[in-house]
Amino acid sequence: MRKVLAWLTTAGALLVLLLGTAAPAQAHAALLRTDPAQNSVVAAAPGGVTLTFSEGVTLNSDSVRVLDPAGKQVDTGNPGHADGRADTARVGLRGGLANGTYTVAWRAVSEDTHPVGGAFVFSIGAPSDTSVNPNTVQGENADPVVSALYGTGRAVAYGAFALLVGVAAFVLLCWPRGAGNRSVQRLLMTGWVALLAATVAVLLLRGPYEKGSGLGQVLDLLQVRTTLDERIGTALAARLLLLAASGVFLSLLVGQLGQEAPAAEAPASGDAGAGAGDEDEDELRRLEQRAAERPQREARLALGGGGLLLALALAATWAGADHAAVGLQVWLALPLDMLHLVAMACWLGGLVALLVGLRHGAGAAAADRFSAVALASVSVLVATGLYQAWRGVGWSWSALVDTRYGQLLLVKVGLVLAMVAVAWFSRRWTGRLRTAADAPPDRDATAAGRAAPDVDRADADVPGSAEPAQDPARAAQLARQRAALSQARVRRARDGSPVRAGLRRSVLIETGIACAVLVVTTLLTNSPPGRVAAQVAAAAPSTAVPGRTVELKLPYDTKGKGAGARGTAALTLNPAAAGGNQLTLAVTDPTGQPVDVPEAQVSFTLPDRDLGPLPVTLAKAGPGRWTGTAQLPLAGDWVAAVVIRSSDIDQDTETKQVKID
Repeated sequence: MRKVLAWLTTAGALLVLLLGTAAPAQAHAALLRTDPAQNSVVAAAPGGVTLTFSEGVTLNSDSVRVLDPAGKQVDTGNPGHADGRADTARVGLRGGLANGTYTVAWRAVSEDTHPVGGAFVFSIGAPSDTSVNPNTVQGENADPVVSALYGTGRAVAYGAFALLVGVAAFVLLCWPRGAGNRSVQRLLMTGWVALLAATVAVLLLRGPYEKGSGLGQVLDLLQVRTTLDERIGTALAARLLLLAASGVFLSLLVGQLGQEAPAAEAPASGDAGAGAGDEDEDELRRLEQRAAERPQREARLALGGGGLLLALALAATWAGADHAAVGLQVWLALPLDMLHLVAMACWLGGLVALLVGLRHGAGAAAADRFSAVALASVSVLVATGLYQAWRGVGWSWSALVDTRYGQLLLVKVGLVLAMVAVAWFSRRWTGRLRTAADAPPDRDATAAGRAAPDVDRADADVPGSAEPAQDPARAAQLARQRAALSQARVRRARDGSPVRAGLRRSVLIETGIACAVLVVTTLLTNSPPGRVAAQVAAAAPSTAVPGRTVELKLPYDTKGKGAGARGTAALTLNPAAAGGNQLTLAVTDPTGQPVDVPEAQVSFTLPDRDLGPLPVTLAKAGPGRWTGTAQLPLAGDWVAAVVIRSSDIDQDTETKQVKID
């Protein structure tokens, strides 16, 4: 048991580590278009700025800010929805604005409760110098520490829900006597406490996560009140109330099923009657046994119905505040998402319960029942998962393989398939365990087992029993033999048969893969669906102009060793004009083959106007290839700087001048 707990602790630490170092959550409500358009030049000052998103957003008093070239705020404040449309944000502008480049910084909460944000520029009359850096005014990412803790809290909540629901389902459906086992009770309490703590943590962290502030705002009651007014706050508050009801349910579960059903007493020999045969006695015992077990069956049925309602209600606190609550067919997506979560919990949490139960008396019958429960859970997961996949990525192959959501979905499918493969081996071990339980006992082994204590006793009772005391070497040898036999008995009692040990190993592997599934599931909820990413890509205006691509080739040498230490960085810009430019960076080795390097950075500086450096956000587009958009507000002779890092300590920076019209 200690090894199992140590393994689960390690898996939990890895889970936190993975989430803590994961990439920041991407926006779910993506910005589709703006008015004025990004990087555009308008002849006269507009009356306001309008942003259109892929889904509805929630706004606050400073969701949209407009800054003039000097960094002074020039909007009228209190943005609202244009024409009452929830997927828009509009803020008015003050009158008498001068010509120049203006920066729009925005931040809001998408309809599926994820915060989104960003910045862009437009110009009135003509572009000008600006003291505002759009990349630092207001980004979409929260404070890194807050973001890591928030993601960890969500992952712990998923895991705790699976543990709480799965263990309770295992007790009700597979091993009722397990309710009286201390280790099983600790699992139930661990799931309940962890879910309570994670829910409170997410509630406190939600405000700073939305605002992009630090940990100092965690205990700000005003932000907590604001969170409670939002959809996710309502879901978290409902989850806390349901956890209170779950605490009552757990006490009833342990109280009703924790005591083993009383066995029917055998009739006294004098009451059986001289004319009653053995068959009548057996029938009487069966009837009395059924009568004794009937109250427990009724209790299990009542607890099972109440537990199912609680599990579905808890699942609704996730489904109602995530992807299922927006987009296509919400009426169908919500109940299917709830079923998906409950099936996931019954399978994953049940695995942990089975792993512990095999150590504490759960036999072949419990393992066999869980095998049926797991099969039903997997069937529900496959059916609802296929629907969720279609809803998230549609029929687009590119949305499946080219978007982060699609790639994570493929990873999750692979992990689930691996779990199913391991579960097949678990079913085989379960069949062997059932066969071993049904087989008659080995007479020779039984006789030997009975004889062994007699041998020890005879060895101690022989008349010459004082002889070992006269021979210290012989006494020490006998003591070592008895200690070895005692350890072997303890080990056999702990590990059980080889079949039981094999089943435990198989279930342990399933549990490990299940932890990875929880990690990927959390990352999926923090990524925009593939449909949204494809919609954004289709709506994004292209600045590429045929025949106006400028290419810069910068040889580099980081002075390191290994692949990527030296080669050529090819930087292309289109249309090489003031405003937005599509940028591509291709890194190749000395033989001309693409090579992936740990890090590549690009920035631009305009020395004549003391402007820059302006960094470019790069996105991986393939082996040794990155893309991005360079915002160059003025024409002139810019200096492009490319940083290539081939190891933790080896890097090289190369620069080259490029003329921007």
